[in-house]
Amino acid sequence: MTERKARKVQVGKVVSDKMDKSVVIAIETLVRHPLYGKTVKSTKRFQAHDEENACRVGDKVRVMETKPISKNKRWRVIEILDREQQI
Repeated sequence: MTERKARKVQVGKVVSDKMDKSVVIAIETLVRHPLYGKTVKSTKRFQAHDEENACRVGDKVRVMETKPISKNKRWRVIEILDREQQI
């Protein structure tokens, strides 16, 4: 048997939940500017598969890299870490 490689796991914030069984996740990272040394916030957006449609905008979620599910979806929601308060 061959062992499967460890999959990437990221924590991000849901920025859109308008699709069916899909959410858009924004993952922020802090990177140092190569010349000036200032810390700059960098944001990447990914589409992730949400089977139960449980995620809402503002939720903090953990996502895992997976095989391609559709044209743009390569991530899957594992768990919701923190819920956004509804008004």
